[in-house]
Formats: sequence, C-alpha cells, structure tokens
Amino acid sequence: MDIRSIITPEIRDFHALDEFAESLYDAAPGIERDISCLRQASGDRQTIGNLFRALHNIKGDAGLCRIELAVAVAHPIETLLARLRNGEIAFSDTLAEAILLAVDRLELAVESLRARRPLENLRLLALVQGLESLAAASAGDVHAVAGQLIETVTDFRPAAEPANFGRGPASSSIERSPTQIGDDLLFFRSLADQLESRSPLFKGRTLRLLRLAAETNQIRGKIVDPIQLEAAIYMHDVGMMFLPESVWLKVEHMTPEERTLLRNHPGHAAGLLSRMAGWGAAAEMVAQHHEMPDGRGYPEGIAAPAICDGAKILAIVDAFESVMLKHASRGRNRSVLRAVAEINACDNQFAPEWIEPFNQVIHRTINP
Repeated sequence: MDIRSIITPEIRDFHALDEFAESLYDAAPGIERDISCLRQASGDRQTIGNLFRALHNIKGDAGLCRIELAVAVAHPIETLLARLRNGEIAFSDTLAEAILLAVDRLELAVESLRARRPLENLRLLALVQGLESLAAASAGDVHAVAGQLIETVTDFRPAAEPANFGRGPASSSIERSPTQIGDDLLFFRSLADQLESRSPLFKGRTLRLLRLAAETNQIRGKIVDPIQLEAAIYMHDVGMMFLPESVWLKVEHMTPEERTLLRNHPGHAAGLLSRMAGWGAAAEMVAQHHEMPDGRGYPEGIAAPAICDGAKILAIVDAFESVMLKHASRGRNRSVLRAVAEINACDNQFAPEWIEPFNQVIHRTINP
C-alpha cells in the first residue's frame, strides 16, 4: 500500500473523480439497505452476494477512474464479504457498523477531494489499516478487531455484541427475509406515489424528503435505522388519503373542525404500520412527526425526551418541503434560503440536535 495515496491522494482527472463519485453515491443506499436486511436475517446468501458485488463494483470503478484511495478502502471489505459468503466468519452488528463506517468515510473523502478540502480529520490511514487487519483476522477475533477499528477511527467504543450475534436482533420474535422487507417498502412507496398523484405540486416530493432525511441521519452516524426511516418517509402523510380531499388539499384557511380532522392523519398511517410485522419503529416515527420539543405539537402533545429521533428528522424535512412549496415562486435558491431561515428560526418546533446536521445537508445542496 502506498501510504501517500491514502494521506494525500493526487487527483489528476477530476472528471473521472466526478464519475466515480456518482457511481459511489448510487451504490451507497443499496449497501445500507442490504446491511439493514442482514441485521434481520444474517444468513441470507442473496443479500451477502449483493453486498459483495456492490463492493466489487466500487473497487472496479475506482480502479478504472484511478482513485487509489477508494481501491484501498473497498478491497479489504470485498475480502471480508467473501469470507462471510463462504461461511468463514459470522455477521454481527459490530461488523455491520465497521462496513458502514468505511463506506461513509469513503463518501466523505470523495466529497472532500471534489471540493479540494483536506482529508486529515477523516483518519483514512487508520481506517485502511484497520480494514486490512479486519480482513485478515481469525474468525474468533474478527468482531473484536471490527470494534477496535471503529474506536480508532471515531473515538467511540461500540456496544458489546449480544450473546446471539450473527443471528439477528434478540428482541425480534419474527425474522423477516430481505425479500419481505423489500416487498413492504415497495408497497409503502406505491402508497406515497398515490399521494403524490393527488396534486402536481407534490411531484417528486417523496424522493426529496428521502434524500434529505437519509443524509441528515448519515451525518450523525445513522443513529436511526435507515430502513425504518425510509418506510416512515413513504408513509408519514398517507393518512391524508383517509380524509376528504376538500380538507387536506384546501388552499384557504381551515375551519377548526377541518383542522381537527387533519390532525388525525398521523394516527391513520401509524396504525397501518403498527399492524405489520417489523415496522414498529417506523410507526412510532409517523405517529410523532408533528410533535414538538416543547410539547405543543400533535396528536399527543408529548415533549422532546419522548419523541423518537426518526420523528425529529421527519418533522424538519417535512416542514422544509412545505416552506419550499410556499416560496416556490421566488426561484429555487431563494426558496431554499428562505426555507432554511424559517426552519432555524423555529427554536421550539424542531429538535436542535438535528438542525445542524440538516443545515450541513442543505449547505452541500446549495454549494456542491
């Protein structure tokens, strides 16, 4: 390994870097989804194969574009996944976090290279060396080595593995296959598409919300399950369709009776999710996404400590989209700036710990 290519990578062709960045950004959500699926069904060979191919393609694209740093990151992960596919090692939450950390750091490194920013704060040399040690670790040591990698790169020690690591969450009484999870997400997405079709103003809304929420969550280390968050994004306003369109598509001021009806919509969608196996966390996000830290939200009027993080993210991105729609006539950039200003001015409406990550996402959107 050429240490210089890790510490101070030299980019000769920024067009090739842009092409690699696009392929990496396209692949990352699928990797996250497959990791989340393996946490539910750790022995699913198809999902493991999908992950292996994704990292193999990233390494191949990096080689073609001559991004040596990306090759150095992807190669040991590919080796690790080959061992997992062959049954030499077991899957665990710590292993999952190490892989996600590596992909996240690679994305951040590519963003920094494109913007010609320094890479020192990413600890890439420690990351690559840790990944190489992890790829070569014995089956008995692999989870400890993964934990050490995470601590070295982030300064945070991962939680100890439960006794049943490698067999899915201990709290889950129903193990669901990646296919079942994928089918549910497609169903949720189809409901969101039906909602979008009710008004031309909603076109593209779901994917915009999904990108903002996923990137905001990523900045804080994905402390919200990405799959559950995706389901919540699709479903959070589906309850509107249980109400008369004359109410939720109304342009004029609502009557008190209409406002009361509208406040019932989170419960309708949350009720659907809560009745489907495996979507309890998404149901909680949907039910709480109009609650406020100061307790003045609805439908329950609960305050910050009782509101889940996914609902806090959803509240911010949903409000941002609404303000963008309100100021659409100003042009995109002016709408974004006005929307961000309004979100940041609402001290009591949104969780402050999620405002700064959201601001970072918007800043990258305006200044790619």
